[in-house]
Amino acid sequence: MDVKKDDKNLEALNNELMTLIRRSSLDKKHGGLDRSTYTLLYHLAHHEKVGVKALAEEFGLDTSTISRQTSVLEAKGYAVRVPDPMDGRSSYFEITLLGTRKLEEARNIRLERYGEIFADWSPEDCHTFSRLLARLNRKLAQRSAEAKGLTEEAEAGRLN
Repeated sequence: MDVKKDDKNLEALNNELMTLIRRSSLDKKHGGLDRSTYTLLYHLAHHEKVGVKALAEEFGLDTSTISRQTSVLEAKGYAVRVPDPMDGRSSYFEITLLGTRKLEEARNIRLERYGEIFADWSPEDCHTFSRLLARLNRKLAQRSAEAKGLTEEAEAGRLN
């Protein structure tokens, strides 16, 4: 895509993405979990034995930021830190039953909300929108990997 300073399509995309990000951050009212708690719990629920360093890499954050966020999860009883039996110096996190329950409650509320939002969309429109969002997310992941100097193969293996 030829990028021009006054490209109306890029300006419209910029405005809509900015609005989407801002409005989707309001989900705390619609699920009880803030964005970082929800995404961390979701990741822990779908990956085993995840340490601070791996979480920091996955989310593109400093280890100190992830440490603070995982401390909040621990304090609320949503996750536990488990010592690595192979390396006593390191540990990893696991989601607790309470964390799983809170994640499921928030997920159900979010899905209900999205069901209401997309109620007047056709199944084809929902599928197209989902496909385009997935395409955008793949491109963003690729750019992130390139910025970190990772190969596409390593990034694809890490995201699966």
